[in-house]
Amino acid sequence: MLHLTQLTHPAEGRRAAIVDGNRLLLLRLHHTLYSCASAAIAHGRTFEAEASADPRDGELDYDEVYGGLSPWRLLPAFDHPEDPFHCLVSGTGLTHRKSAANRDAMHQAGEPGATISDSMRIYQWGAEGGRPAPGAIGVQPEWFYKGSGSVLRAHGEPLETPDFADDGGEEPEIAGVYLIAPDGAPIRVGFTPANEFSDHVMERKNYLYLAPSKLRTCAIGPELVVGGTFDRFEGTVAAKRNGAPIWSHEIGTGEANMVHSLANLEHHHFKYPGHRAPGSVHIHFFGADAFSFGDGIALRDGDTMEVDWKGLGRPLRNTVRVAPGAARLWEARPL
Repeated sequence: MLHLTQLTHPAEGRRAAIVDGNRLLLLRLHHTLYSCASAAIAHGRTFEAEASADPRDGELDYDEVYGGLSPWRLLPAFDHPEDPFHCLVSGTGLTHRKSAANRDAMHQAGEPGATISDSMRIYQWGAEGGRPAPGAIGVQPEWFYKGSGSVLRAHGEPLETPDFADDGGEEPEIAGVYLIAPDGAPIRVGFTPANEFSDHVMERKNYLYLAPSKLRTCAIGPELVVGGTFDRFEGTVAAKRNGAPIWSHEIGTGEANMVHSLANLEHHHFKYPGHRAPGSVHIHFFGADAFSFGDGIALRDGDTMEVDWKGLGRPLRNTVRVAPGAARLWEARPL
């Protein structure tokens, strides 16, 4: 598997690099991973082959960049470098048993005699029909919209709880990175660590608030991993306050930990013609199986969240930033 990053410098602008231990090997021809992936499609070869053929153009100390001690700053592991509105950030929920149980606890039906919530019902549909035979179409998963590429944040950047929010909490996931080819075919570029970050208090009020609870910033990176599979991933998620741990949990994802196959999730996302616009980027979250809110933790301003997946490079760390003051009233004026 090949690990890559994207960086930016105040004077030199954007660059892409291959991770080699503690070295970041800058690519000479492709200054963005979008450019490298586009060229690989055009040349009819793999991303690894395209990146490996690109001459090196110097190296950086990864420790310094990762720790914020360099003028070079990490960027999200993949994006659309020219127009964030040609990047769709979305996700699939109720794919893991633990997350379904947390959602079920939030959304228990209150009617006399009711024994199952809509959330658990969708999970069970996935358990029964989320792994169709090759060439067949399985049951449709839950799907949600996060925003355009403007909501993406990098390792080390804060994730914002806006003034209108009820809460903000981590969701440790892996995101699939996709680029739509000129002929409209979706191409999976690779995978990256992700923190989907959502408003669970808002969602708990009513499951119909799921859609607005997802409209928050989120983080991916620091590394994009290409050439791997989505079979099984294990890792840890943790939260710290004033540098001291307040919560941690082991996490698992990949097809071995999910009720849907990757092929089924991809089919139901890309079956929509609007999701196959040539040249567009898709960052798609595949779900989480543990998060601090499910254990009664409420994150505060300045808390640090860490998502660490074995095999996907260095941990993704972000702080929580809570907007001060009361919610602003937004009004539309007549033309």
